[in-house]
Amino acid sequence: MSRFHFDQDIQPLSDFRAGAASFIHQVNETRRPIVITQKGRGVAVVLDVAEYESMLEKIKLLEEVQKAEAQLSAGLGISNSEARAQVLKNVKS
Repeated sequence: MSRFHFDQDIQPLSDFRAGAASFIHQVNETRRPIVITQKGRGVAVVLDVAEYESMLEKIKLLEEVQKAEAQLSAGLGISNSEARAQVLKNVKS
């Protein structure tokens, strides 16, 4: 995701309604999200679909890392050499 530009990427809801197509084009071209405000407060974010999918994948990976760390802390892990031996055994089968 590209760097956020405060002067271009925060838009009031009324402006977004009036120029939705151009703002969607901007999001797709710049890969930057647009924050939509209402009464001066952020209420929504418009994000490119590819950027959104990328964020979801990153979140999924981070969740897997946290799960693995919890398993290791609980003593459920195996050593690198044991894991390698298991993988090699499965490859040979």
